[in-house]
Amino acid sequence: MNLRAFSLRCLLPVAALISICTAAQASDTLRVEGGKISGTTGSDGRISIYKGIPFAAPPVGDLRWKAPQPVKKWNGVLACDHFGPSPMQGDPAPFSMWSAEFLIPKTPIGEDCLYLNVWAEKQGKPGGKKPVLVWIYGGGFVSGGAGCAIYDGEATAKKGVVFVSINYRVGAFGFFAHPELTKESGKNASGNYGLMDQIAALKWVKKNIAQFGGDPENVTIAGQSAGSMSVNCLVASPQAKGLFNKAIAESGAGFGRVYPSLKQAEEGGVKAAQTLGVASLADLRKVPAEEILKKVLTYRAPIIDGLVLPQAISEIYESRKQNPVTLLTGWNQNENALDKPKTAEEFRSAYNQTLGPKAQTFFEYYPAQSDEQAAHSQNELARDGSYGVQNYSWALAQSRQNKGVYLYRFARKLPATGIYARYGAFHTGEVAYAYDNLRFIDRALRPLGATDDQIANIMSAYWVNFIKTGNPNGTGLPEWPAFNPYARQMISLGDEIKAAPLAEQPALDFLIEQAGKR
Repeated sequence: MNLRAFSLRCLLPVAALISICTAAQASDTLRVEGGKISGTTGSDGRISIYKGIPFAAPPVGDLRWKAPQPVKKWNGVLACDHFGPSPMQGDPAPFSMWSAEFLIPKTPIGEDCLYLNVWAEKQGKPGGKKPVLVWIYGGGFVSGGAGCAIYDGEATAKKGVVFVSINYRVGAFGFFAHPELTKESGKNASGNYGLMDQIAALKWVKKNIAQFGGDPENVTIAGQSAGSMSVNCLVASPQAKGLFNKAIAESGAGFGRVYPSLKQAEEGGVKAAQTLGVASLADLRKVPAEEILKKVLTYRAPIIDGLVLPQAISEIYESRKQNPVTLLTGWNQNENALDKPKTAEEFRSAYNQTLGPKAQTFFEYYPAQSDEQAAHSQNELARDGSYGVQNYSWALAQSRQNKGVYLYRFARKLPATGIYARYGAFHTGEVAYAYDNLRFIDRALRPLGATDDQIANIMSAYWVNFIKTGNPNGTGLPEWPAFNPYARQMISLGDEIKAAPLAEQPALDFLIEQAGKR
């Protein structure tokens, strides 16, 4: 990692940055939107790697809280040999189940963040146009970046896929609405800048990916957590029409969530401006990013803005207005590990009060006869009530329209030591397996073994097959049946990999029914 180049990219203006980059060691020069770029090669020389390709103008100064603008042209050859800055957010530090390999690099971090990265087999290889994967990171819409170690694209590229990872604005920089911004836009909308960034990156892929050997007509969008919710938003958005034909959604969707309306988001923006002590949009754009990061804490999600998201996602599906895709989706066995679950008595009391006569049915699915049983049920409920309901609802909506969908459950309890031992098949745990990146896992904390290698080999083969054809099945792999509303089959990806009925279906149906009554 070139720390000197990272520091320079943070501190110097674009013109000076380009003059420095052009002096760097380069290979495989290509022309893309904006100018010429060079990259580096992977560990064995098979893969060309381009990191930090600008796909839009830096969203700073007067471009803060504007839709992404066309990339600025440069002279010479831009050396794309390291990641661009991660979007503005707090400094990364390990927490809960997430150790360093699941986090962005410590530097650089800033508003000038609209860069993407490409891994592709070196030009001249036989095989014609290759399928493309565009990876969208998670982080609750307030953190994350494409530079995480487990998002590396080299292993997937070696299997015949052009792998692209993208940055997008997060937090108050990516999801901030205000009446003046709505007026300024000329489209009567504001707030979804993070989603607009993703769409701009997909348009860049459409225009430029053939230069890397990719097929712009065979693009899969994929993401995890907030990245998975982003995938759901993009499938629903008319602004993303024609930019992809397949979707991979890992632990997240918008069916079980209520996104704010434009009016609600604008009201929040007015209050935020008051908190910052500024009265005009021009002054808002002059507030230091660090102050916004510290004081504006309410922006964590997409907005039903009438433009990027014209309606709630479930309504878009009900009216069949979503973009057509084949879908691979699922969630993990231990998504949410609660630190302090309620006692059995507290748990029973809470849901008896909330559900009344329906509580009896609820406790059939989530029993609480003892504190130990209640703790287990609360962890199951935390998983089912969040990611389970979301991704299951999406699978149902997709399958009821006879659209292809494959459902999974990641069940491998990652071997771990110390504080990490309690988390099992935790949220984000599947990513390194799906993209064959176990080499980046800290083995001192997580002593992975042959079983993990085998799971990664099978999972990554499923994912690559789906990216190529829309069907994860292939020679030598356990059969993965398509999900449908009549035989709700999924595949369990754990110590044993096998197809099975979705065991939680009755519980998930119950939770969806109760949510609909509120």
